Amino acid sequence: MQDDRLIVRKRQKITGLFFLMLLAMLITGHDGTVAQEPQQIEYDADDIMYDKNIASGAYRLIYHVVFRHKNTKMYCDSAYFYAAQNSLEAFENVHINHGDSVQIYGDYLYYDGNTRLARIRKNVRMSSTSTHLTSQAVDYDLHNNYGYYTSHADIISGENKLKSRLGYYYSRQNMYQFRDSVVVENPDYTIYSDTLKYNTVSNTAYFIGPTRIISDSNTIYCERGWYNTETNISMLKKNASIENRTQTLTGDSLYYERETGHGEAYSNIQLIDKEQNIILRGNYAKMNEINETALLTDSALLIYVTEDDSIFVHADTLRSEPDSLGKKELRLYYRVKMYKTDLQGKCDSLFYSSSDSILRFFHEPVLWSADYQLSAEYIELHIKNRKVDELHMQRTAFIIDQDDSSRFNQVKGKKMICYFRDNELYKINVYGNGQTIYYAKDEDAYIGVNKAESSDLIIFMTNKKLEEIRFLKQPSAILYPLDKAPKEELLLKDFKWLVDVRPLEMEDIFIWKEEKENPEGELNPNIHPR
Repeated sequence: MQDDRLIVRKRQKITGLFFLMLLAMLITGHDGTVAQEPQQIEYDADDIMYDKNIASGAYRLIYHVVFRHKNTKMYCDSAYFYAAQNSLEAFENVHINHGDSVQIYGDYLYYDGNTRLARIRKNVRMSSTSTHLTSQAVDYDLHNNYGYYTSHADIISGENKLKSRLGYYYSRQNMYQFRDSVVVENPDYTIYSDTLKYNTVSNTAYFIGPTRIISDSNTIYCERGWYNTETNISMLKKNASIENRTQTLTGDSLYYERETGHGEAYSNIQLIDKEQNIILRGNYAKMNEINETALLTDSALLIYVTEDDSIFVHADTLRSEPDSLGKKELRLYYRVKMYKTDLQGKCDSLFYSSSDSILRFFHEPVLWSADYQLSAEYIELHIKNRKVDELHMQRTAFIIDQDDSSRFNQVKGKKMICYFRDNELYKINVYGNGQTIYYAKDEDAYIGVNKAESSDLIIFMTNKKLEEIRFLKQPSAILYPLDKAPKEELLLKDFKWLVDVRPLEMEDIFIWKEEKENPEGELNPNIHPR
């Protein structure tokens, strides 16, 4: 009968290969030699024994146990080695040294030498060049150089602490991939993500799902992108947004440098100023969060949110910056067009300051309210309590109302102030060199053309129609019968009818039409549109 027990002390200097042959004979009952496995696990220990009553088919190693397999060494206090399966179980103070690049520690290890899969359990710690992982269960594929866990882990990389329920580590690429309840804690911010990759060499986090980065200064959101935790530079894509106390920025792609506050945005950009009720849009933007400056181009759009409607203004270029008191200033350059349901306009450049809520129109500005065209060399639109309140027109101020296809009521002066009530024009004050041409009616029938002059005058409106004109200083007037009115007297100097360039709906502000020039005072199809 064969002895079921074998005990060998390390001092007997019996080699691991001899023990494998001896163990094979004891298990199989053969007295011949056994073919050597080409990738057999090597081992060493103070005490080596075999007792099938304790562990059938297993070779037990105790004290200073060391296993070697290819470029991996495994240490423990005690172990079972299964020669036939080329596998082992290790207990207490388990340590795996894989190519000197990955160190894994735990209380228990099962290792399959054929697949080179290591399963480490209880109090698991894994260290690579710059990261340290702790978990209760980690599996590591030593052949393909990657490990994974499925029951939560904590990772430390520099100042960053990472947590997730599922994760993979690819040592060749120095890359972690985290899934499910991912949290990255940094002294300056915290990242919450659904799926995240992290490169331990470049210190870059790659976002593959809904991700939020929260700091004292702002909150960042995206569903694709990357963030370098060393340089604090990020590229955000897919529903990307950056929100701070006063502003929210969204766009298809957002580039952001946390240290300098510099950022760039691309395609479908929207910047909301929550304090000023202003929205900026465009397809390219460059901004600085610290200086609170921004530049937008490519379909740049300013939306001023009023109480009952919004003012839409488009320009080639839009700049935003604070004044010396921190109040927002907006500058719009070139091909400026404005649309509001009851007020439209155009000019070459526009300036807005939140300190006084005034829109300032420069370079041949023209506005339209109901049936009235209003123009001057310089115009101010005053907003009060988020409603249009006053319109100030300076130098060559001109108001035109088309009475029918061939007749125009006109008012001209050095300066005008138009007053609005509930966004409707109800009174106009004219100061200096006031001139009017007005087609007088008796009920619905024309009775003549009234041409008058007065230094100052007041016009009253009712239901968007001229109700009364009061001539205040040195008035003079003449009423021409319709058939007796000289043609040259029917248009005031500098008359220009610009209905062709009026934006009739919001989308029209993105279409720029050049004004059609007319011989001064000549009635032609541009002045009388058919």
